Amino acid sequence: MRFSMCTALGAAIGIAALCSPAAAKDEFKIGGVVALSGPYGVIGEAMRKGAELAVEMRGGKVLGAPIVFEWEDSETKPQVTVQKATRLASDGVDLLFGEVSSGATIALMKLAERRKIPLLVTISASDEITGKDKNPYTFRTSNPVDMENRMMAEFAAKDGVKRVYGVVADYAVGREMWDSLKKKLEAKGVTIAGEDYPALGNKDYSLIADKVAKSDADGVAMIMTGSDAITFLKQSGQIGLKDKKTVFGTMVMDELMGKAVGEQSYGVNSTLRYHFSEKSPANEKFVAAFKAKYGELPTQFAGEAFDGVSWFLKVVDETGGWDKEAWLEAFRNSTYTDSVEGTKKMRACDNQAEQIGLFGKAIKGSDPLPPVTMEVTYTFEPGVLFDACK
Repeated sequence: MRFSMCTALGAAIGIAALCSPAAAKDEFKIGGVVALSGPYGVIGEAMRKGAELAVEMRGGKVLGAPIVFEWEDSETKPQVTVQKATRLASDGVDLLFGEVSSGATIALMKLAERRKIPLLVTISASDEITGKDKNPYTFRTSNPVDMENRMMAEFAAKDGVKRVYGVVADYAVGREMWDSLKKKLEAKGVTIAGEDYPALGNKDYSLIADKVAKSDADGVAMIMTGSDAITFLKQSGQIGLKDKKTVFGTMVMDELMGKAVGEQSYGVNSTLRYHFSEKSPANEKFVAAFKAKYGELPTQFAGEAFDGVSWFLKVVDETGGWDKEAWLEAFRNSTYTDSVEGTKKMRACDNQAEQIGLFGKAIKGSDPLPPVTMEVTYTFEPGVLFDACK
């Protein structure tokens, strides 16, 4: 239909060039804007490793042209993210890749739509990205917040948790996540025993940990990230909180966090975006290549970046041409059976990948695994994690 309409228009006004396919290019440019310094720098660096390996494992080309990366440090600041992405857009990138924080990603989305450049999101979780702020140029191949909250509610119900105490970092997104999670927990028959809202960057959780320990809660839901989660887990672990109550949260524990928290990690439960232990030919091939190239196991940030970039480039190749609008149309209607997480399906209604959800527990790893290793304890099917597209 699109071709016939274009042909008719060209014939009517005598300008066939309007309908010509996009010209082939000498190279395919990916502009990566991720945090490469500061608290989230380790995440951005892992994303870069995963993305670059995705290109290497497909022979370094797409549509017959070499793929080149241009990386910029977002510094996890929306204004800096937009400034650097604007430079990349002016340089003619074919794909924008980023960011770590949702706030910076939402700012980046507006630029991508304005400049009509595809934006691939593989870690930022705000529901707004594929919700109220969604646009035709932005695609997310990883978990949204609502999916994470559904996993936590499912976990609590399956693990027999009856009363939950919430420890929630005091910022807008944290409170929104907790409000949503409370409703999902209550729908599963789980009672809210209490809640506390420590300030971001809090250094002393002793009073809160003691209050939670003395409560009648049998579960502790953590809505916090980074250094806040590390500090809480270390200090609450010293009084044995995780041994008395089920501690769980969204992205509060993985091998990277375990390295920072140490032995107080054991027994902590968390949602996982990806895990290297998943048994599939695609994942085993990726893990082997990652270890060979970088000398370490891939984190969930590297795994998600690898998966998203691999998927997008595969779709681009299948279109056979350089028409960005054709790439977007193909991607939003695609299913990726070679995902390192099994199969992912892009939802045409919101450009959000529908996928399985992983939940894990930190255990003591034996060589060659890290000292703190996540054991996948639950795998949730897409049907319980996503509402059907309307």
